[in-house]
Amino acid sequence: MRFAGKTALVTGGSRGIGRAIVERLAKEGADVAFLYRRDQAAAEELASSVASTGHRCLPLRAEMANLEELRAAFAEIHRHFDHLDIFVANAASTAFKPLLQVSEKNIDLTYAITVKGFIFGVQEAAPLMPDGGRIVAMSGCDSFRAIPGHGVLGSAKAAMEALVRYFAHELGERGITVNAINPGYVDTDSAHYYLGSPESHAVFDATLADATPLRAMGQPEEVASLTAFLCSDEAAWIQGQTIYIDGGVFFSTPGHSLKWRTARGWR
Repeated sequence: MRFAGKTALVTGGSRGIGRAIVERLAKEGADVAFLYRRDQAAAEELASSVASTGHRCLPLRAEMANLEELRAAFAEIHRHFDHLDIFVANAASTAFKPLLQVSEKNIDLTYAITVKGFIFGVQEAAPLMPDGGRIVAMSGCDSFRAIPGHGVLGSAKAAMEALVRYFAHELGERGITVNAINPGYVDTDSAHYYLGSPESHAVFDATLADATPLRAMGQPEEVASLTAFLCSDEAAWIQGQTIYIDGGVFFSTPGHSLKWRTARGWR
Protein backbone atom coordinates (compact mmCIF):
# COMPACT_ATOMS: atom_id res chain seq x y z
CA MET A 1 0.00 0.00 0.00
CA ARG A 2 2.70 2.50 -1.06
CA PHE A 3 0.13 5.13 -1.99
CA ALA A 4 -2.26 5.00 0.95
CA GLY A 5 -3.60 8.48 1.61
CA LYS A 6 -2.33 9.82 -1.72
CA THR A 7 -4.23 11.08 -4.73
CA ALA A 8 -3.35 10.60 -8.38
CA LEU A 9 -4.46 11.84 -11.79
CA VAL A 10 -3.97 9.81 -14.97
CA THR A 11 -4.78 11.30 -18.37
CA GLY A 12 -6.05 8.93 -21.04
CA GLY A 13 -6.98 6.65 -18.18
CA SER A 14 -9.99 4.72 -19.42
CA ARG A 15 -8.19 2.12 -21.57
CA GLY A 16 -4.89 0.49 -22.42
CA ILE A 17 -1.82 1.56 -20.48
CA GLY A 18 -3.73 4.38 -18.76
CA ARG A 19 -6.33 1.99 -17.37
CA ALA A 20 -3.64 -0.36 -16.10
CA ILE A 21 -1.97 2.56 -14.30
CA VAL A 22 -5.25 3.65 -12.70
CA GLU A 23 -5.86 0.11 -11.46
CA ARG A 24 -2.30 -0.33 -10.16
CA LEU A 25 -2.21 2.96 -8.24
CA ALA A 26 -5.62 2.23 -6.70
CA LYS A 27 -4.54 -1.31 -5.82
CA GLU A 28 -1.67 0.19 -3.84
CA GLY A 29 -3.90 2.55 -1.92
CA ALA A 30 -4.32 5.74 -3.97
CA ASP A 31 -7.52 7.64 -4.65
CA VAL A 32 -7.46 8.16 -8.42
CA ALA A 33 -8.96 10.60 -10.89
CA PHE A 34 -8.60 10.00 -14.60
CA LEU A 35 -9.36 11.93 -17.76
CA TYR A 36 -11.02 10.34 -20.74
CA ARG A 37 -12.04 11.70 -24.10
CA ARG A 38 -15.01 9.76 -25.50
CA ASP A 39 -15.82 6.32 -24.12
CA GLN A 40 -18.11 7.11 -21.20
CA ALA A 41 -19.16 3.48 -20.75
CA ALA A 42 -15.56 2.32 -20.33
CA ALA A 43 -14.85 5.21 -17.96
CA GLU A 44 -17.86 4.45 -15.77
CA GLU A 45 -17.01 0.73 -15.70
CA LEU A 46 -13.44 1.46 -14.59
CA ALA A 47 -14.57 3.96 -11.96
CA SER A 48 -17.05 1.44 -10.56
CA SER A 49 -14.39 -1.29 -10.51
CA VAL A 50 -11.93 0.91 -8.60
CA ALA A 51 -14.62 2.16 -6.21
CA SER A 52 -15.50 -1.46 -5.36
CA THR A 53 -12.01 -1.82 -3.86
CA GLY A 54 -12.76 0.94 -1.35
CA HIS A 55 -10.86 3.77 -3.04
CA ARG A 56 -12.28 6.92 -4.49
CA CYS A 57 -12.22 7.14 -8.28
CA LEU A 58 -13.21 10.24 -10.22
CA PRO A 59 -13.71 9.95 -13.99
CA LEU A 60 -13.55 13.30 -15.78
CA ARG A 61 -14.38 13.88 -19.40
CA ALA A 62 -12.01 16.44 -20.90
CA GLU A 63 -10.16 17.20 -24.10
CA MET A 64 -6.45 17.56 -23.36
CA ALA A 65 -6.23 19.88 -26.37
CA ASN A 66 -8.82 22.22 -24.82
CA LEU A 67 -7.20 24.38 -22.13
CA GLU A 68 -10.54 25.46 -20.68
CA GLU A 69 -11.69 21.84 -20.23
CA LEU A 70 -8.31 20.85 -18.81
CA ARG A 71 -8.41 23.61 -16.20
CA ALA A 72 -12.00 22.71 -15.32
CA ALA A 73 -10.92 19.10 -14.73
CA PHE A 74 -8.16 20.18 -12.35
CA ALA A 75 -10.64 22.40 -10.53
CA GLU A 76 -12.83 19.32 -9.97
CA ILE A 77 -9.84 17.39 -8.69
CA HIS A 78 -9.05 20.21 -6.26
CA ARG A 79 -12.66 20.25 -5.09
CA HIS A 80 -12.87 16.48 -4.58
CA PHE A 81 -9.38 15.68 -3.29
CA ASP A 82 -7.99 19.05 -2.14
CA HIS A 83 -4.46 18.10 -3.28
CA LEU A 84 -2.65 15.96 -5.85
CA ASP A 85 0.39 13.75 -5.18
CA ILE A 86 0.81 12.06 -8.56
CA PHE A 87 0.25 13.25 -12.13
CA VAL A 88 0.65 10.75 -15.00
CA ALA A 89 0.46 12.32 -18.48
CA ASN A 90 -0.54 9.36 -20.63
CA ALA A 91 -3.02 10.76 -23.18
CA ALA A 92 -2.07 10.89 -26.85
CA SER A 93 -3.79 11.07 -30.21
CA THR A 94 -2.73 11.35 -33.83
CA ALA A 95 -3.48 10.27 -37.38
CA PHE A 96 -1.00 7.68 -38.64
CA LYS A 97 0.09 9.21 -41.94
CA PRO A 98 3.36 9.90 -43.74
CA LEU A 99 4.64 13.40 -43.05
CA LEU A 100 4.09 14.33 -46.70
CA GLN A 101 0.37 13.67 -46.20
CA VAL A 102 -0.39 15.06 -42.74
CA SER A 103 -2.81 17.94 -42.42
CA GLU A 104 -2.61 21.08 -40.32
CA LYS A 105 -5.41 19.67 -38.15
CA ASN A 106 -3.42 16.50 -37.47
CA ILE A 107 -0.31 18.46 -36.47
CA ASP A 108 -2.25 20.88 -34.27
CA LEU A 109 -4.19 18.17 -32.42
CA THR A 110 -1.20 15.89 -31.85
CA TYR A 111 0.97 18.69 -30.47
CA ALA A 112 -1.91 20.19 -28.50
CA ILE A 113 -2.40 16.94 -26.57
CA THR A 114 1.17 15.70 -26.22
CA VAL A 115 3.09 18.98 -25.87
CA LYS A 116 0.72 21.78 -24.92
CA GLY A 117 -1.45 19.48 -22.81
CA PHE A 118 1.58 18.25 -20.90
CA ILE A 119 2.88 21.77 -20.24
CA PHE A 120 -0.45 23.12 -19.03
CA GLY A 121 -1.21 19.90 -17.17
CA VAL A 122 1.97 20.30 -15.12
CA GLN A 123 1.18 23.99 -14.61
CA GLU A 124 -2.15 22.96 -13.09
CA ALA A 125 -0.81 19.95 -11.17
CA ALA A 126 2.26 21.50 -9.53
CA PRO A 127 0.38 24.04 -7.36
CA LEU A 128 -1.78 21.21 -6.00
CA MET A 129 1.24 19.08 -5.13
CA PRO A 130 2.96 18.95 -1.78
CA ASP A 131 6.74 18.86 -1.87
CA GLY A 132 7.81 15.41 -2.98
CA GLY A 133 5.12 14.97 -5.62
CA ARG A 134 5.55 12.73 -8.66
CA ILE A 135 5.06 13.48 -12.36
CA VAL A 136 5.41 10.79 -15.04
CA ALA A 137 5.05 11.35 -18.79
CA MET A 138 4.34 8.47 -21.19
CA SER A 139 6.52 8.68 -24.28
CA GLY A 140 6.98 6.10 -27.06
CA CYS A 141 9.62 4.47 -29.21
CA ASP A 142 8.62 6.67 -32.14
CA SER A 143 10.44 9.49 -30.31
CA PHE A 144 13.78 8.05 -31.42
CA ARG A 145 12.91 5.39 -34.02
CA ALA A 146 11.41 6.07 -37.43
CA ILE A 147 8.11 4.19 -37.51
CA PRO A 148 5.92 4.52 -40.64
CA GLY A 149 3.08 6.97 -40.06
CA HIS A 150 4.42 8.17 -36.69
CA GLY A 151 6.32 11.28 -37.77
CA VAL A 152 4.06 13.81 -36.07
CA LEU A 153 3.44 11.79 -32.91
CA GLY A 154 7.09 10.75 -32.62
CA SER A 155 8.32 14.33 -32.86
CA ALA A 156 5.75 15.39 -30.26
CA LYS A 157 6.88 12.62 -27.91
CA ALA A 158 10.51 13.68 -28.38
CA ALA A 159 9.47 17.20 -27.37
CA MET A 160 7.72 15.77 -24.32
CA GLU A 161 10.92 14.03 -23.25
CA ALA A 162 12.79 17.35 -23.51
CA LEU A 163 10.08 19.05 -21.44
CA VAL A 164 10.50 16.36 -18.77
CA ARG A 165 14.12 17.44 -18.31
CA TYR A 166 13.19 21.12 -18.09
CA PHE A 167 10.38 20.50 -15.60
CA ALA A 168 12.77 18.33 -13.58
CA HIS A 169 15.04 21.36 -13.21
CA GLU A 170 12.23 23.75 -12.34
CA LEU A 171 10.43 21.51 -9.83
CA GLY A 172 13.41 19.68 -8.34
CA GLU A 173 13.92 22.19 -5.55
CA ARG A 174 10.52 21.15 -4.19
CA GLY A 175 11.45 17.48 -4.29
CA ILE A 176 8.98 16.88 -7.12
CA THR A 177 10.35 14.28 -9.52
CA VAL A 178 9.57 14.46 -13.23
CA ASN A 179 10.42 11.45 -15.40
CA ALA A 180 9.28 9.78 -18.61
CA ILE A 181 8.64 6.17 -19.57
CA ASN A 182 9.35 5.01 -23.11
CA PRO A 183 7.59 1.68 -23.69
CA GLY A 184 8.38 -0.71 -26.49
CA TYR A 185 5.56 -2.43 -28.33
CA VAL A 186 2.68 -2.95 -25.89
CA ASP A 187 -0.44 -5.02 -26.52
CA THR A 188 -3.18 -2.36 -26.49
CA ASP A 189 -6.18 -1.56 -28.64
CA SER A 190 -4.21 1.34 -30.14
CA ALA A 191 -1.51 -1.09 -31.25
CA HIS A 192 -4.13 -3.35 -32.81
CA TYR A 193 -5.64 -0.38 -34.65
CA TYR A 194 -2.26 0.70 -36.02
CA LEU A 195 -1.33 -2.83 -37.16
CA GLY A 196 -4.57 -3.30 -39.05
CA SER A 197 -5.93 -6.72 -39.94
CA PRO A 198 -5.47 -9.81 -37.75
CA GLU A 199 -3.21 -11.22 -40.47
CA SER A 200 -0.99 -8.13 -40.39
CA HIS A 201 -0.92 -8.28 -36.60
CA ALA A 202 0.14 -11.95 -36.66
CA VAL A 203 3.02 -11.22 -39.03
CA PHE A 204 4.17 -8.33 -36.85
CA ASP A 205 3.97 -10.44 -33.68
CA ALA A 206 6.09 -13.17 -35.21
CA THR A 207 8.69 -10.69 -36.46
CA LEU A 208 8.80 -8.90 -33.12
CA ALA A 209 9.10 -12.12 -31.13
CA ASP A 210 12.08 -13.11 -33.28
CA ALA A 211 13.84 -9.78 -32.60
CA THR A 212 13.05 -9.35 -28.88
CA PRO A 213 15.39 -11.01 -26.35
CA LEU A 214 12.61 -11.59 -23.79
CA ARG A 215 9.44 -12.02 -25.86
CA ALA A 216 7.12 -10.15 -28.20
CA MET A 217 4.74 -7.43 -27.07
CA GLY A 218 4.68 -6.22 -23.50
CA GLN A 219 1.51 -5.88 -21.45
CA PRO A 220 -0.03 -2.67 -20.07
CA GLU A 221 0.38 -4.01 -16.54
CA GLU A 222 4.15 -4.14 -16.98
CA VAL A 223 4.26 -0.46 -17.88
CA ALA A 224 1.97 0.25 -14.92
CA SER A 225 4.46 -1.49 -12.61
CA LEU A 226 7.27 0.84 -13.70
CA THR A 227 4.95 3.83 -13.37
CA ALA A 228 4.09 2.83 -9.81
CA PHE A 229 7.78 2.56 -8.94
CA LEU A 230 8.54 6.03 -10.33
CA CYS A 231 5.62 7.40 -8.30
CA SER A 232 6.86 5.80 -5.08
CA ASP A 233 9.25 6.97 -2.37
CA GLU A 234 11.78 4.41 -3.61
CA ALA A 235 12.30 6.51 -6.76
CA ALA A 236 12.97 9.78 -4.92
CA TRP A 237 16.43 10.23 -6.47
CA ILE A 238 15.46 9.53 -10.08
CA GLN A 239 15.00 12.85 -11.84
CA GLY A 240 14.63 14.04 -15.43
CA GLN A 241 15.09 10.56 -16.90
CA THR A 242 13.46 8.70 -19.77
CA ILE A 243 13.35 5.02 -18.81
CA TYR A 244 12.91 2.34 -21.46
CA ILE A 245 10.77 -0.74 -20.92
CA ASP A 246 10.87 -2.83 -24.06
CA GLY A 247 11.87 -6.45 -23.50
CA GLY A 248 15.24 -5.60 -25.03
CA VAL A 249 13.98 -4.93 -28.55
CA PHE A 250 15.51 -1.45 -28.77
CA PHE A 251 19.07 -2.70 -28.61
CA SER A 252 18.59 -5.58 -31.07
CA THR A 253 20.44 -5.32 -34.38
CA PRO A 254 18.17 -5.71 -37.44
CA GLY A 255 18.84 -8.97 -39.24
CA HIS A 256 20.54 -10.62 -36.25
CA SER A 257 17.45 -12.36 -34.99
CA LEU A 258 17.04 -15.54 -32.99
CA LYS A 259 16.54 -17.51 -36.20
CA TRP A 260 19.73 -16.08 -37.67
CA ARG A 261 21.74 -16.95 -34.54
CA THR A 262 20.29 -20.46 -34.50
CA ALA A 263 21.19 -20.96 -38.15
CA ARG A 264 24.77 -19.97 -37.33
CA GLY A 265 24.84 -22.51 -34.52
CA TRP A 266 25.20 -19.77 -31.89
CA ARG A 267 22.35 -20.97 -29.73
